[in-house]
Amino acid sequence: MSRNTFNTLKEFDIAGKPGKFYSLPALEKSLGVKLSRLPVSIRVVLESVLRNCDGKKVTEEHVKQLANWGATAERVDEIPFVVARVVLQDFTGVPLLADLAAMRNVASKMGVNPKKIEPLVPVDLVVDHSVTIDHFREKKALDLNMKLEFSRNNERYEFMKWGMQAFDTFGVVPPGFGIVHQVNLEYLARGVHKTNESVYYPDTLVGTDSHTTMINGIGVVGWGVGGIEAEAGMLGQPVYFLTPDVIGVNLTGVLREGCTATDLVLTITEMLRKEKVVGKFVEFFGEGTETLSLTDRATIANMAPEYGATMGFFPVDDATIEYFKGTGRTKQEIDAFEAYFKAQNLFGVPKAGDIDYTRVVSLDLSTVAPSLAGPKRPQDRIEIGNVKATFTDLFSKPVSENGFNKRADDLTTEYETSNGVKVHNGDVLIAAITSCTNTSNPSVLLAAGLLAKKAVEAGLQVAPHIKTSLAPGSRVVTEYLTAAGLLPYLEKLGFGVAAYGCTTCIGNAGDLTPELNAAITSNDIVASAVLSGNRNFEARIHPNIRSNFLASPPLVVAYAIAGNVTRDLMTEPVGKGTGGKDVYLGDIWPTSAEIQALMKHAMNSKLFKDNYADVKGNPGKLWEAVSSTEGQVYNWPDSTYIAEPPFFDGFTMEPAAAASGITGARALGVFGDSITTDHISPAGSIKEDGPAGKWLKEHGVQKADFNSYGSRRGNHEIMMRGTFANVRIKNKMIPPKADGSAVEGGITIHQPSGEQMSIYDAAMKYVADGTPTMVFGGEEYGTGSSRDWAAKGTQLLGVKAVICRSFERIHRSNLVGMGVLPLQFIGNDSVESLGITGKETYDLTGLEGEIKPQQLCTLVINREDGSKQEVKVLLRIDTPIEVDYYKHGGILPFVLRQLLAA
Repeated sequence: MSRNTFNTLKEFDIAGKPGKFYSLPALEKSLGVKLSRLPVSIRVVLESVLRNCDGKKVTEEHVKQLANWGATAERVDEIPFVVARVVLQDFTGVPLLADLAAMRNVASKMGVNPKKIEPLVPVDLVVDHSVTIDHFREKKALDLNMKLEFSRNNERYEFMKWGMQAFDTFGVVPPGFGIVHQVNLEYLARGVHKTNESVYYPDTLVGTDSHTTMINGIGVVGWGVGGIEAEAGMLGQPVYFLTPDVIGVNLTGVLREGCTATDLVLTITEMLRKEKVVGKFVEFFGEGTETLSLTDRATIANMAPEYGATMGFFPVDDATIEYFKGTGRTKQEIDAFEAYFKAQNLFGVPKAGDIDYTRVVSLDLSTVAPSLAGPKRPQDRIEIGNVKATFTDLFSKPVSENGFNKRADDLTTEYETSNGVKVHNGDVLIAAITSCTNTSNPSVLLAAGLLAKKAVEAGLQVAPHIKTSLAPGSRVVTEYLTAAGLLPYLEKLGFGVAAYGCTTCIGNAGDLTPELNAAITSNDIVASAVLSGNRNFEARIHPNIRSNFLASPPLVVAYAIAGNVTRDLMTEPVGKGTGGKDVYLGDIWPTSAEIQALMKHAMNSKLFKDNYADVKGNPGKLWEAVSSTEGQVYNWPDSTYIAEPPFFDGFTMEPAAAASGITGARALGVFGDSITTDHISPAGSIKEDGPAGKWLKEHGVQKADFNSYGSRRGNHEIMMRGTFANVRIKNKMIPPKADGSAVEGGITIHQPSGEQMSIYDAAMKYVADGTPTMVFGGEEYGTGSSRDWAAKGTQLLGVKAVICRSFERIHRSNLVGMGVLPLQFIGNDSVESLGITGKETYDLTGLEGEIKPQQLCTLVINREDGSKQEVKVLLRIDTPIEVDYYKHGGILPFVLRQLLAA
């Protein structure tokens, strides 16, 4: 309970009954500061700082600093943000659980009660990343895929069940219910929480997935962090961050007929990437915002990582309350939610001029046009009429320029597979309605169903070799598509329900047929995937599909029918229907009125209540059949899925002295711009001839049972071998091919031997020799998923520093959390301008004595000819608490020492 002198604990009325709260209006009077001019998101964070002000980790000075937030002030104040809860998905949650289990092992060995290691806030893990689309376009696809999921992941699920009985505040939503962010939006989020003393406070959270921001759509402050930062939050450590800039986005007008929430979010992603909002809060306001449905807002909030923001926040208003009613929250919860936000003066969407933002950008919703994004970044939006031109333009460039190592300007040549399927450049081979971004939104799913209905009635079909799938983020979707009479039409076009989970969006599309794979690789075909997801990074969807486009669910169906992304759907027919008649997109595109008429089936409170009652009441026979061990300390049975992590090896209560500098380092890799966490730590398939595949085979695992990197994140032996193992990553240390194209794959040149080998093998040689290593990059290093293994794997490979032009927010934080130095080039300095080739050795000076946040260091480049060059680089340890984390070797040993000393 707060122990401050501000006298802000007040009462408010909840449908005639009293409740208590820490009042921001009372704080406004106490401090004499106009809090109502602060961004709404900042005020929600301020409430947490006020309520948790204990004079220790959170002080009155913190309250005053945040209350005096200046729109354009220098960002030097560190905020200790105590969250209400933590959400996890299984790919990131399992290694987090392994870390907690390892902490208990340390406690037990030191004679301390292992129950000291216990989450202090509620933690929910939703199993959504495991399922793969192995079966599709068959009646029992859902059942067959789930059975495969359980057989492949049984060891992981046993470990989760151990966690459920070992930790009092750790719960699991079993496989088959949906995607974490949609489940969070529809079920886990309760609006406000209440202490035992009847003190109400708003829902806030962090999650171990970058798209945690989807919850911003209902006015919840929360964002994605790496597992290591989430663990610290679970174990009582505030989430620390610098006071952010807040960019206001003024939405005006209304969407045009025929435009979807997907078109809108792709437009916003493109716009805000250009506005450079990385590390900033984005807050939506204005009359256009009020016209958006709650699920439209959630779609926009979901893609905050794609536009680079920490959050994409929407205030609570009447639309939020209606959504809570439609999704089955109780009357008591809704009454408390609405009354609380009104008492705090936080209810309603601000108008232009109401709030002091760092800066304001505007978007007229009526200017949004039907769009796709691709072929390899979410921010590269293309209006539907320009897709053909963009595709041919990009792939007609020399391979040394197009970034794809392929030429695909020939759209007419037909390549025949060994089983008679004819394939062209641009052909759609995967079409997936997938991802919480869009499957949480009934308007676009009903639109897809209506388009499918009209297409079937017009006689249109989808070619049988195209891998189609529907993987909703919630079982509720199936119920309302069935009630609306649309699911049978989607099934006729191949979009039957194949799974409930992330599937294609996370890289679990499953494989293509051997014949298609052979045709693609032998003929250098640039095939395409179209999906309603949020990410389309290289090799994420499928290693052999090089052009991947994000689109709304109805457009996914339309492109599946068209069969090739270079068919101009604005002017050319989608396909030939009954009697050979040309059918155009306008003939089958649903109207807003048609969609709205079916919306009653989607917002059915009983549907949501009944579905989510099964989480604890009837989780399914497959889950109930999973066995588990009991006890407070895990016994680490022999497994290729779960292994005791090495991060606490040799742990002592006194931290080892932090490195004062780096001498004689070698480059492990030199990379370009937009190196994603998929490049650094893949989630998809494991190559048989790569270091991870070889290790699995050595341990008796057959290729058919490799599963994926994502599913094996509980085993560091796999993950460190998979670091920088993406098949599309390009290391500039490797000379280009004769045609000027870059060599792809996780390889490097070991120095000084000059031998070419896998990055893992080179790293182990350097570790054995005691040679420190560095990694170099360009702009937006670490963009994409929040996966902490991108930082954990980097650390286990012996990398001491990552130096690049700019970092994406979460990965920078993860590197610090693992004791790896993030350093940033200054001004116009870059790998190219400094002539870094990877043949040099490197020293880093300036860390002697007391480390200070964002201090300057010196990188010394020692060249082969004996010359030296010294350049200043910025230390991206941004806050004082991060300095402490680094000195302790990372967040986890820091927190463990605190817990064991308590």
